[in-house]
Amino acid sequence: MDGMHDIGGKQGFGRVVKAGKTAGFHDAWEIKINAITGKLVGHHVYNMDEYRHAIERMLPRHYVSASYFERVYAAVTTLCVEKGVLTREELNAATGEPVALSQPSLPGRTQSEPLPDLKIGDQVRVRDMFVGGHIRMPAYVRGKTGRIVGVSPEYPFPDAAGHGLASPKQRTFDVSFNSRDLWGDAADDAQVHVGLFHAYLEKVE
Repeated sequence: MDGMHDIGGKQGFGRVVKAGKTAGFHDAWEIKINAITGKLVGHHVYNMDEYRHAIERMLPRHYVSASYFERVYAAVTTLCVEKGVLTREELNAATGEPVALSQPSLPGRTQSEPLPDLKIGDQVRVRDMFVGGHIRMPAYVRGKTGRIVGVSPEYPFPDAAGHGLASPKQRTFDVSFNSRDLWGDAADDAQVHVGLFHAYLEKVE
């Protein structure tokens, strides 16, 4: 989906500044919500792609104003209501205020088309696709051409898993792009590596 969360490669956010070693948690509640989401994934209440998609579905103003662990909290509460673990009324009563939940999801999709035969060294183009539901393809590589330099084991296909749908697992391919092919002369000369699921790629002959 094209959402506020997909800010990679966009202008206007300034350079990424390395801040050095910082604490992972700053308040006790952050430790607690991090443990809760890990426990819920471990007990198969929801999976990691459903969790990611719940964050993607936050209203843009809510997303950009929230801290990292506030986004975790939004995902946990949204999914617990959607999965029937608790009701919105119970959640609001427990917190003493209305809790901002993520927006409803659009439908997901399974992989039904044949996948191209790909290997390291192949030149590939990222498919110019727009998906309403969950997808793990950064918008800044959509339609761009790169070369495969690595292959991963198989993982759940996120476009399906993010919606609780069954679909065959897929490998991800480490695709190397020239930065100037992505952003033109506005970019420093570099190679940008992006892990992309098999279904997102087509072979360039």
